[in-house]
Amino acid sequence: MLFMPANIAEVSEGEQPRSRRRRGRRRGRRAAGPPPAGTDQPRTQSQATAPNATQEQNSRSPKPQKARPRRTPDRLRTVHETSAGGLVIDGIDGPKDRQVAALIGRIDRRGRMLWSLPKGHIELGETAEQTAIREVAEETGIQGDVLAALGSIDYWFVTEGRRVHKTVHHYLMRFSGGELSDEDVEVTEVAWVPVRELPSRLAYADERRLAAVADELIDKLHADGPGALPPLPRSTPRRRPQTHSHVRNGKPDRSAQSQPGRRTNGCGQGP
Repeated sequence: MLFMPANIAEVSEGEQPRSRRRRGRRRGRRAAGPPPAGTDQPRTQSQATAPNATQEQNSRSPKPQKARPRRTPDRLRTVHETSAGGLVIDGIDGPKDRQVAALIGRIDRRGRMLWSLPKGHIELGETAEQTAIREVAEETGIQGDVLAALGSIDYWFVTEGRRVHKTVHHYLMRFSGGELSDEDVEVTEVAWVPVRELPSRLAYADERRLAAVADELIDKLHADGPGALPPLPRSTPRRRPQTHSHVRNGKPDRSAQSQPGRRTNGCGQGP
């Protein structure tokens, strides 16, 4: 019969105590206390690279940038231009279904034909009515007499570093002679267009409104005669020359000024 010591307890296999693992010192950790004299302790990697890391951190730190002065945008020089033109109608005293109006056509940058009223700059010493008669003759080849004012159109556009404010005075005119001609260098085509087709043929909304005003004035002319038309507004001859917005290749067309019989006062953009 076996006797077990009383101070030893019997435990099962699953309850055996686990052995503690011995923790080793981390690499690079220096023992506590100063190193012994005469020994050369190697520096750890973190210690060896600490100065370089500091230098790299300083080099990467953002440097204060000086505030750059903002450039003020160049202001465009504003110029004012005044032009005049006319709606010339053949057969204005007859029935409306036989009335035709003279229009000019120009091709825009997209290759489209845009139909509009003839017009151009008011030159030195001219009144607006005189300019309308001259411009009609130069751009269409026909003659017209001014009957009444249709109204004015003004618009803005930018060209050659200038901001242009343009005002165009339009007049209702009676055809008095001549034949249509497209000899003007700034005109692609000229045509007689039935008056009833003006709302669909004119490219610009402002000129379509002027065509509606002309239709009302023609009704007054038929009903009550020329005396029923409103009087022409006062127009004085221009005393100073004005800028011309028409340029070629970014420079004024000097050759056009030297050739006799050639216009140099294009009507610019818009109606």
